[in-house]
Amino acid sequence: MKITKEIKKEIFREYDVRGVFPKDINEDVSYTFGRAYGTYIKRKNQTKCIVGYDNRYSSNELQTALMKGIVDSGIDVISLGLVTTPMYYYACLKLNAPAGVMVTASHNPKDDNGFKFSFDEEGNCKGKDIQDFYQFIMDGNFDEGEGIVSFYDIKEEYYQYLLSSININKERKLKIVIDCGNGTTSFFAPTLYNLIGQNLVVLYGKSDSNFPNHHPDPCIEENLKVLKDAVVELKADIGIAFDGDGDRVGIVTEKGKHIPADQVMILLARDILPKYENKRVLYDVKCSNALVEEIEKLNGTPIISRTGNSYTKKGTKDNDCILGGEYSGHIFLRDKFLGFDSGMYVGLRVIEALSNTDKTVSELLDGISKYYATEEIKVASSDTKKKEVIEKIKKHCEEEGYPIVDIDGVRINLDDGWALVRCSNTGPNITARFEGKTEEIRDKLKDKFMELIKRYND
Repeated sequence: MKITKEIKKEIFREYDVRGVFPKDINEDVSYTFGRAYGTYIKRKNQTKCIVGYDNRYSSNELQTALMKGIVDSGIDVISLGLVTTPMYYYACLKLNAPAGVMVTASHNPKDDNGFKFSFDEEGNCKGKDIQDFYQFIMDGNFDEGEGIVSFYDIKEEYYQYLLSSININKERKLKIVIDCGNGTTSFFAPTLYNLIGQNLVVLYGKSDSNFPNHHPDPCIEENLKVLKDAVVELKADIGIAFDGDGDRVGIVTEKGKHIPADQVMILLARDILPKYENKRVLYDVKCSNALVEEIEKLNGTPIISRTGNSYTKKGTKDNDCILGGEYSGHIFLRDKFLGFDSGMYVGLRVIEALSNTDKTVSELLDGISKYYATEEIKVASSDTKKKEVIEKIKKHCEEEGYPIVDIDGVRINLDDGWALVRCSNTGPNITARFEGKTEEIRDKLKDKFMELIKRYND
């Protein structure tokens, strides 16, 4: 492995580094990233960092090269081995080592890989910090040194930490189906969920980085088909799915219906907000107005945020919110938890809420205002072109006099619905979502803005 300058700028995205292995990210790129990273944090007066990796077939090779690069810069590495991303977050807090790198591409296709990384207590790098770090790598002014690698097994501590704040009513025996999607949670979720003393059924609980059964993204409906069918067939009380690196969650009701993440937040808000004076909740621009209305019904304060788990995590903390989340399934709890996104923990909290009632999951969501929303729509567009398209749509909306929220693309809020058009942070796409009080209003908004996207994107 050697230092290389053949590193593509486009893999340095809004809140992480992601590319295809070995075309974009390989052993040399990972080693160079490590040399630069170690040098960078050394100049921030850090002496050590945490490194973990997920179950992708390329992750072990990349993390080996990464750690070699870091120690060759003179920084010590605490290696966690194979862990979920939330386990890595916990280790950074537990071991008082805020700098760290997690080798993962989350829910991306199997050949992708990348790095989520932090330099200090600010948490995951994002935006300008990532672009500045790319330039630092290209400058190539790296330190030399002889750091050491030590190994730390965080697993048992993490299990105990998660379970320490959970109060499940053992008198109500629930049947729970979990879907690990052959991802990294395959190593951990079955053990953890067996510890809560309920009736557990595990789907795809064997690690396989080819993801042969379905893609490990629990917020896409088609990936939940087997889970939904299993919940209905087994007469289970709930289904829970995790993404590839374990930081996101998907919930299925006893009727086999997928609950969007903004409705999972409603379920949690109903359980949490009445217990605390702090009723501040952060949500991202993709979330339904139903969530906003529910927070207000609970005398809470809804705060809108841009999309991206790094932004949501920081925004939840900076705004002192007790709960934060985004439509893609990242949910952050700060009432009995440290505030990072953990799919396994959110699943436990939903089980806790369910076990302490005599209701079904569906009944816990009774009374939510009815809105009609599209799924997230993706339109292919180059990383350069997509920004131009968003600016043109924003200008058009300003000329039309629409009320605009522009913290993340363009969201137009009307009395009876909203439209959102924004740049994807994880790929060469424009993403859009539409919601209305009726299907007709939703479709009218969709038709208008999809036509604008087509017009400016062609």
